[in-house]
Amino acid sequence: MRILVTNDDGLGAKGIALLERIALTLTDDVIVVAPADEQSGKGRSLTLTAPLRMRSYDARHHAVHGTPTDAVIMALGEVMKDSPPDLVLSGINRGANLAEDVSYSGTVSAAMEGALAGIPAIALSQIYPRRGMGDAVTFEAAEGWCARVLDRLIGMEWTPRTLINVNFPPIPSEDVKGIKVVRQGLRDWSKPRLEHGLDPRGYSYWWMHHGLTPRTPGADTDLEASAQGYVTVTPLHLDLTHDPSKAALEARFG
Repeated sequence: MRILVTNDDGLGAKGIALLERIALTLTDDVIVVAPADEQSGKGRSLTLTAPLRMRSYDARHHAVHGTPTDAVIMALGEVMKDSPPDLVLSGINRGANLAEDVSYSGTVSAAMEGALAGIPAIALSQIYPRRGMGDAVTFEAAEGWCARVLDRLIGMEWTPRTLINVNFPPIPSEDVKGIKVVRQGLRDWSKPRLEHGLDPRGYSYWWMHHGLTPRTPGADTDLEASAQGYVTVTPLHLDLTHDPSKAALEARFG
């Protein structure tokens, strides 16, 4: 088995080093191609107005000066073009990729690019409990449970153009209740929060964050399950067509 490891936190991130170590327990054929620096929140953006540049540190580690999607395209089209991967692993992201996060997430988007190429792809993220933790974020739950999750996913039959989104709860590994397959959630919030400040020269800036995000009561989704202490596993697909609306539009325009 040949594995491509990528992420959106950058080649030097703690999470990608952990994911590479776990991947190497599954096979000795692991190639890491990731953004040169952090690209969180870049979604499925592409670099179309500038050349892509890549630095290869050795035969297995390559940094792309671009987005997570760029990195996977470079991996499949250049680094691994003569021997494509059997699996794409993206992460382990520092922070949650739950609910509508998946539409912003560079981690999920990198897995999406693998899925578009017909390759089984898994996005993995470690939730952390509070803002402002920086490098103090631990990957304890991911380290204890990632291999167990991958063991159950690898070898299963994959529907074309689908991917799996995995989130590890922000608790010690021994406190994790288990693995739960759930739907993608939807947070109950109206807009991101903007924190205003002044730079040293007196000019305004704004720092964006989500703030508190209450969950829909009674729902059983990735939001609720992760908050209850479960590793969440959510299948996603790339067909965004809403069939009930399509039927309604056909009736209106037919």
